Amino acid sequence: QVQLVESGGGLVQAGGSLRLSCAASGLTFRGYAMGWFRQAPGKEREFVTAIGWIDGTTSYADSVKGRFSISRDNAKNSLYLQMTSLKPEDTAVYYCAAGRFPIATPRGYDYWGQGTQVTVSS
Repeated sequence: QVQLVESGGGLVQAGGSLRLSCAASGLTFRGYAMGWFRQAPGKEREFVTAIGWIDGTTSYADSVKGRFSISRDNAKNSLYLQMTSLKPEDTAVYYCAAGRFPIATPRGYDYWGQGTQVTVSS
């Protein structure tokens, strides 16, 4: 059974930082592209960043470029999202996802975590 478990969310002031983690089990982690998505209340789930499984190629949404950084540790079956210079508009539930390709479309991912709440106060 595939499980993706996010952690590290919380409440932070604007300008602060958080590091999210995603622990994967039940799949060959190194063979999957991984992504982070987020969903704010009343909004659709949106792409944040993704990392490939072949060469670790990364991509970012324009809204987080230069502030967020994705990384993975295949030895630990873990995915990370380092978030800096956080803004109130970053407030959302953050989800990690596993799929074949590091694309920006949620439908392209096969497995999802349950999400972790990130709240940025102004």
